[in-house]
Amino acid sequence: MSTIADLRLPAADTALAATFERAPEATFELESSVSKTRPSLWVSGVDPETVAAAFEADPSVETAELLVETGSRLLYDVTFGQGAGTGRLWDDLLADGGSLLEARASDGWWQVTVRYRDRDTLCVAYDRLLERGVNADLRRVTDVTDALDAEDHQTRLTPEQREALEAALEYGYFEIPRGVSMEELAEELGISHQALSERFRRAYETLVDAELQPAGEESRLD
Repeated sequence: MSTIADLRLPAADTALAATFERAPEATFELESSVSKTRPSLWVSGVDPETVAAAFEADPSVETAELLVETGSRLLYDVTFGQGAGTGRLWDDLLADGGSLLEARASDGWWQVTVRYRDRDTLCVAYDRLLERGVNADLRRVTDVTDALDAEDHQTRLTPEQREALEAALEYGYFEIPRGVSMEELAEELGISHQALSERFRRAYETLVDAELQPAGEESRLD
């Protein structure tokens, strides 16, 4: 049994606040092979010149190196300033063995999904964020076992979503550091990186919607 937490964090308290001021239409997604010290970010919704200028003007960003440019997305290696940025954020969230499932930023907010071994571990991580002055909003808390096994739950994982999650666990995708990248895992499953990312996204949504509370209620920390 484990606990999945869905949190919403303001960029102003974490990273990229100035970037969003200059490029409010941009969306950032943490790349699957992220390290704590030098994360890679996929950027969409903005042209390279605009995001480069936004990074340059952001005091939380020391360097931003463009690695890959596709038709719709840009991949950057980013170094954040001392004591700032997502590196410190991941330390706060994952220090007690949490596994990062997803992290996206848009409209000045980070949307983060993290898997913990139990609710007590989640509470410790949540309190750590508040102590650092991060205005963290804990949106949903879900027990994974109940989400997967409850017979009366109407929204279930599809076979493809379950296969993707089971493979991710088997190959160490949720470990810190990751045992396999999303690209490698997609190749193992015989699907595209984009298809696997979509399976994960829909699976996470299903899991976080599987509340321990009665239908329509959200489980939150006070």
